[in-house]
Amino acid sequence: MKTFVQRHQDQILGVLSGFDRLRFRGVLRLLQSEGGTATWLERVGVAVKDFLKFAEGLTKRLCRGMDQLAQEAGRKARYLPGVVDKEELVQEIRGKEGVADNGLVAVLKTQEMGMSYTMFRSRGFSVLRRGPRKCNHYYCYWEDERFGLMHVRMSSWFPFDVHVVLNGREWLARQMDGAGIGYVRDDNCFPEVSDFARAQELADEQPQIDWVGELDRVLRRVHPLHAEVFTGVGALDHYWTAEQTEWATDIVFRDAESLSRLYQRLVRHGIDTFQSPDVLRFLGHRMPAHGGINGQYEGDVMSDLKRRHEGVRIKHRGGKNSVKMYNKCPTLLRVETTMNDGQGLKVYRHSQADPEGPRQWLNLRKSVADLPRRAELSQASNQRYLDALSSVTAETPLAEITDRLCRPVSGDGRRHRGLQPFDVDEVRLLQAVSRGEYLISGVRNRDVRRALFGEAQDPQQRRREAGRVTRKLALLRAHGLIKKIPRTHRYLLTESGVKAISAILAARQASLSQLAAA
Repeated sequence: MKTFVQRHQDQILGVLSGFDRLRFRGVLRLLQSEGGTATWLERVGVAVKDFLKFAEGLTKRLCRGMDQLAQEAGRKARYLPGVVDKEELVQEIRGKEGVADNGLVAVLKTQEMGMSYTMFRSRGFSVLRRGPRKCNHYYCYWEDERFGLMHVRMSSWFPFDVHVVLNGREWLARQMDGAGIGYVRDDNCFPEVSDFARAQELADEQPQIDWVGELDRVLRRVHPLHAEVFTGVGALDHYWTAEQTEWATDIVFRDAESLSRLYQRLVRHGIDTFQSPDVLRFLGHRMPAHGGINGQYEGDVMSDLKRRHEGVRIKHRGGKNSVKMYNKCPTLLRVETTMNDGQGLKVYRHSQADPEGPRQWLNLRKSVADLPRRAELSQASNQRYLDALSSVTAETPLAEITDRLCRPVSGDGRRHRGLQPFDVDEVRLLQAVSRGEYLISGVRNRDVRRALFGEAQDPQQRRREAGRVTRKLALLRAHGLIKKIPRTHRYLLTESGVKAISAILAARQASLSQLAAA
């Protein structure tokens, strides 16, 4: 990201990274299985055969409590018979009726699928069976003193699973108000901030808070039944997981024209140049030395473009996670990593089996305990994506780059031929040295050899191929596309090399209509 910002620093006002939308799930872990539920019922003195009557009583109490919560705020729990844009409806209610004295904006209810229990007879015994069932779900929207506008989604059937959804930018606005930082807000973006550095400090505080305590506080506000039922001998606490997190990096440009000129080229570069290994690298997956996709990876990798009312959005998906870019408002470029699954990602922590033992690199959990690491990985994803776009500029025509590369040059006491940027073999060479995994650590002769020729079994054949690669690397060095890392056998792309190779590869992938429109 630093490379991207440095390249366009004359056009950029500031950069702000932090949470966008967050969705948490709270469950009572013991009640997620038939055996655990039976154990809990025994604990509180309820026979399994009486479960349905017991659960129906709890459901009625919960529904009455929700209706009462709305009435105390002078509102009514609204039933939604079909698919409705709840966010839009809540904003409409907020505009007409305002916010109640207790902060409540609206209580909505609708029928949705959830997990609950039914009863069946097995060999004369009553047995619980867990499965999907349609039931009423309540959506409680209110203005929280810390997080701003947020909502809780709660199932009305036992075991009353809940979701809490909040917006990091809404929260950040509250933080900036408290710190006296001036800003202009457009939806959930800040195209103007009086002190970007201080605002970033506030955003950096968000992943570090006591998430369990805050989410429990939020739930108590709308779920008093929990404190009545799940206490004493049947005491249970919610286990909170980050079901989905969005981490956005906003780059604010000085004027809309600068971003508009650049954005078209960024989108074209992203869709034409980034391949599946690049997408997985952006999202933090370790890539094998051969540069392809890890053989153990089983998810889908895809990229697509979509035109929305705000502008054009490019999105790259790797399994259940994604990184996308869009021009959120005329002067704001946003890169956003959405994380739904931590598979393949690591966190340095204690093992749950040995909490007093040494820390080690273990799988990233969905638990909010790993939320700081999730934020760190998401920020790194945004940075890698922007760094990969750092070579794109709005001003330099392709002819200026290729004309220089096609001329012969002299260096190291010898004359080197000009490059052939659109020759198939030359393109494969440029692709080999510019792979994303080599941008930081550098590329070796053997890396290029394997990419161009594969792995020969004959040692003499490997030596001949290595000699050919040595001459090819010398050619690229003479043209200033790569440079040798001192005291190593590795080569790094130069700044002009990144710019030239990215432009050539993007132009080669562009369609005739795209080139004609350029």
